[in-house]
Amino acid sequence: MSIFYHIIYTIMFARFYMKQEKKSFMINVSIVMFSQIAVKLLGMVYRVVITNFRGFGDLGNGYLNVGFQIYTLLLAISSIGIPNAVSKLTSEKVAVGDYAGAHKIFRAAMLLFAIVGTVSSAILYFGAGFISKYIVHLDDTRYVLMCLAPSVLFVCLSSVIRGYFVGMENMHATSTSQVLEQFFKCTLTILIVYILASFPAILTVLFDISEKDENSRAVFMASGAQIATTLSTVISFLYLLLFYLRRKKKIFENIKSADLTEKSDFRSLFKKILFISVPISLGSVISAVNRIIDTATITRGIEVAFKAVIPAHGNIAAIYSPTLSQLSKEAARLSGLLSKSDTLINLPLAINISFSTVLVPAIAGALAINDKKSATEKVNYSLLISILIALPCAVGYIALASPIYRLLYPNARLGYDLLQISAFAMVFTALNQTLSGSLQGVGKVFAPATGLLIGCVAKFILNVILIRQPAINIYGAPISSVVCQIIAFSYSFCVLKKHISVKIDLSKHIIKPLISAFAMGACAYITYSVFMLILHNNMISVCAAIALSAAVYFTSVVFLKILDDSEILMLPMGNKIYKFLVKRGIYK
Repeated sequence: MSIFYHIIYTIMFARFYMKQEKKSFMINVSIVMFSQIAVKLLGMVYRVVITNFRGFGDLGNGYLNVGFQIYTLLLAISSIGIPNAVSKLTSEKVAVGDYAGAHKIFRAAMLLFAIVGTVSSAILYFGAGFISKYIVHLDDTRYVLMCLAPSVLFVCLSSVIRGYFVGMENMHATSTSQVLEQFFKCTLTILIVYILASFPAILTVLFDISEKDENSRAVFMASGAQIATTLSTVISFLYLLLFYLRRKKKIFENIKSADLTEKSDFRSLFKKILFISVPISLGSVISAVNRIIDTATITRGIEVAFKAVIPAHGNIAAIYSPTLSQLSKEAARLSGLLSKSDTLINLPLAINISFSTVLVPAIAGALAINDKKSATEKVNYSLLISILIALPCAVGYIALASPIYRLLYPNARLGYDLLQISAFAMVFTALNQTLSGSLQGVGKVFAPATGLLIGCVAKFILNVILIRQPAINIYGAPISSVVCQIIAFSYSFCVLKKHISVKIDLSKHIIKPLISAFAMGACAYITYSVFMLILHNNMISVCAAIALSAAVYFTSVVFLKILDDSEILMLPMGNKIYKFLVKRGIYK
């Protein structure tokens, strides 16, 4: 619904921060931004498509999601900080003409993370049974984890190559490989799951699974989807390796012609790389743990909440005195419902983080010349943009959650109310992304992780209490996520306020954006209702509601003057827009 104004706001933000930078850097920012849009859209496409396949549904989505959560945690531990660490160290060497030193960092990182990746893959493969049984409490998840295991190694190696070329100011390796990886993941996942769903005899012949065994079929379809993930990471790595080999001659020419070469051994380089990558990974590890909290507590909580009866859902009748196996299956299904809302929530967040990343060097640069006023203006503006992105998305999801689910998940419509609750958390998550970039810019790299850790503790406690209540059950997970993000936001904001005079203007940052968002939401709901009453067509009604509500939102933002003159001028075609508004008497 909001992808078009996401793009506009991201471009607006990039212009604001990069207007004094070199043109090549602005191009690099744009490359990364649009690659992220492509990656997230492809990710949403395949998750939506396979959820609607016969036999996959919410149950298969649940197993797929649980596997991804463990996988994400292991990646956060083993590889998340690699690109930043390698790119930082490489760029420092290149800046002084030490191309030999830059390449030695690359070689050291490849060796280090080849070992880390191999060990991590082995842990995931051979520890899949233990993780499934004792951590996520879903035994069948082990097959999903085993299929994912090899990809950890290839992601580690790919991250090193990406980091090296980013340090050489070449963004094409990163952006192209990410889009390529997601394209093949999307294509292969849909293909493999479609084959398994359309030809159930394959599972019967290969694994002796009855066509009536709904749970086992969902598990093996999810495992097939993760095989596609592993294959896509292999393809991405091969592309990056070829990218490097094609430029190897030029790299060594630069090394030979370089005057400066600082000698350092691999051991010291290992320490430097880890010193930078570990703090970066910490926040990602806590975020991954945050999602695993849901998986672990949902399974245990559902066993308690539904020990007497599993409520009826869809066409399935209530199950009285359920067995442990039936309770585990229900927990997996409910996890699948939650993951559907996460898929939609992650799209606007991915766009938001693409410009919040730009905030780090912008603030650091301002503070380097002791320009606190400029740094404060950048943060205040960034928070405003995050609010203007997140609020309409949240209100839109709340107003049109059921129609959106009917459109995207016609064969798995349950769970739209989870999206409505998660929308509240999305607003604070977007703000936390911006605050995280701000805190890193002022040098407080551990503050975002600390705030999130405090929030995670609160989330765990609330999950344990709420999910065990039969009347609340799975809804406890998104409710606790809202509390978690509010706590993290409050902590990060207080820490940042100690370093720069950041403030949230009640009218500009809260009241006016809320009025615009609520006007948009009302328009969306009324438009959808009227079109459905007349046409009885969900797709047309949803599209009409989105189009008209987006127009209402932009109009209200303009008439309420949420953006001042200078901010209007930062928009694409800002001069023409501003002249038009002045001519109409809206701006003077």
